[in-house]
Amino acid sequence: MVRAKNARFSFTCFLAVLIAVMFVITVVLSFKLLTIDQCNCPSLVPELRPSSKPSLKLISTKHRLAVLVPYRERFEELLEFVPYMHRFLNNQQVYHNIFILNQVDTYRFNRASLINIGFLQVKSDFDYVAMHDVDLLPLNENLSYAYPKQPVHLAAPELHPKYHYSKFIGGILLINREHFQLVNGLSNRYWGWGLEDDEFYVRLKDAQLNVTRPENITTGVNNTFRHVHGKDRKRDTTKCYNQREVTRKRDRQTGLHDVRYNVLGYKSLEIDGAPATVINIQLICNHTATPWCDCSPQKSGKV
Repeated sequence: MVRAKNARFSFTCFLAVLIAVMFVITVVLSFKLLTIDQCNCPSLVPELRPSSKPSLKLISTKHRLAVLVPYRERFEELLEFVPYMHRFLNNQQVYHNIFILNQVDTYRFNRASLINIGFLQVKSDFDYVAMHDVDLLPLNENLSYAYPKQPVHLAAPELHPKYHYSKFIGGILLINREHFQLVNGLSNRYWGWGLEDDEFYVRLKDAQLNVTRPENITTGVNNTFRHVHGKDRKRDTTKCYNQREVTRKRDRQTGLHDVRYNVLGYKSLEIDGAPATVINIQLICNHTATPWCDCSPQKSGKV
């Protein structure tokens, strides 16, 4: 009788231990399965990866650069720009991604609004941006794309092949996230070509930011940059309605906080081994505030 009781007690202990072990194994396996991403569900936001894997030579991965490229229908220039800049930035060991801000609506081109939108899309993953024209390639390796404590205008007037006035800050400008937010980005009033960077210069000065430019550059206007812009490409310099009057003034109403748009999609592409992300952007025009977003004769009557 005693032996039977002991046998039953031993079997019960063994069963309890077995159940406990199975429970622990089940919990461990479940945790491992939960930590493995097996979902192939599409994401509305692209995965933001560095354009190059950090190497042992990389000085620091602390700062991440987003190259913001306002774009529309310049495919040949894009084919040259992406691999060239990817190599250039890799040579400087700059942790970077290239974003092509592709305007897909029928309104006039708005470089400033595209940059505002690009910044909003990447600001959580990158701590500084390069506002970069697609048709301007740096030739001098001493033009540094390193993190800027103050805004850095790389395409300085004494170096740019075309524009030489002292307040010019177009072409290529580096600015950190905090300073871009401080000045509320760029004005959204500039549809068509020109003047948006001049207005941005005033914003930087009003915020008491010091725009710096490259020093000790031995090249000049003919060999510091390559300007890919073809002579046959016409700039949209049309002025209609009261555009000329309004866009000559400092804009204190519009900027990063009120740019209106829809993102229609993200596309990853690779050109000669160089990765980039295309963001298809549909701008929304406030026709009351800026009717010159469309200067077609049938709409404005003032072209």
